[in-house]
Amino acid sequence: MGALRPQTWPISRRWLVLVPLSFALAVLLILMKLPAALLLGPMAAAILMASQDGTVRIAPPVFVTYQGIVGAMIAINLPVSIFPEMATDWPVFLLGTLSTLLASSLLGWLLSRSGALPGTTAIWGSSPGAATVMTLMSEQFGADMRLVAFMQYMRVVACAVVATLVSRFLGHGGGSVTEHFFAAPASWTAVATAVAIALIGAYAGVRLKIPGGAMLTPMVLGMLLKVFTPLDLELPPLLLAVSYAVVGWGIGMRFSASVLRYAGRVFPRVLTSILALILICGGFGTILMLVTGVDPLTAYLATSPGGADSVAIIAASSKVNMPFVMTMQIARFLCVLIAGPALARLLSKSRPG
Repeated sequence: MGALRPQTWPISRRWLVLVPLSFALAVLLILMKLPAALLLGPMAAAILMASQDGTVRIAPPVFVTYQGIVGAMIAINLPVSIFPEMATDWPVFLLGTLSTLLASSLLGWLLSRSGALPGTTAIWGSSPGAATVMTLMSEQFGADMRLVAFMQYMRVVACAVVATLVSRFLGHGGGSVTEHFFAAPASWTAVATAVAIALIGAYAGVRLKIPGGAMLTPMVLGMLLKVFTPLDLELPPLLLAVSYAVVGWGIGMRFSASVLRYAGRVFPRVLTSILALILICGGFGTILMLVTGVDPLTAYLATSPGGADSVAIIAASSKVNMPFVMTMQIARFLCVLIAGPALARLLSKSRPG
């Protein structure tokens, strides 16, 4: 029986199972015409392997590199008009960002008051973004870092799945990334430029210890390049597919068996809190749609409390207003980085014990 248990397998065998399983699940989701199949398939395979103690280690340089590719992809999909749009509609972006942050903080505070989680864990775990940063900081303020990681990445996965299903049912799916999967890029110079931006930006962001820098710095560099130079940026679909797979594995492998067992007791409450946040943000999306006139899926993805990288991948494979979605997501990401820790500390003071 031991041979059937992934924890007894050598690392090479785990990879030999993970890669085909990821491919099979991705193909299945593509056949179902679900957007972000190239992210969700590998993510599901990684969670399945991790739940059986069959984790594999994504080398930090590899994970950083492919986060950089996703950051460059975001820059490619964001036209320079994003900045005038943000300046013109700043009240919309500010209110949309703050409403999500306040809703998540309130749910985290209520969950913390229930005593279901130790210390300030629920407050830090409910932060709607900057998952890695909030996880690492939480331990310094009386939270259980394992459960914070569980809450943060469970939220990322739940939001990715729900956003994908919403995208499918609203009729905006279509897997645009896979339609020309093996098509040659129009310019290899543009590809080389985009890859260089991804690598330089990702490693500079890590080196400078910028929160989320592996993805955020290439995105900023790419946008600056588009604004101030005539250079074009392009990434082949095959490279994007590999990048999505690595990001999916990186998220899925966080769900180790020990963390899942430790969190099993509070899973129903945590999941209820996450689903409540998704529902509340869906309500914010409805208001956003009525106020701004954007389509329902654009409004939903813009207010989704998931990770910016997974939302970017879903948006890129759906017929939505990508600049609007990513402007809102990035605004919230920056807001969480700036205000999230202070808000968590403030709410922690009102929790007994």
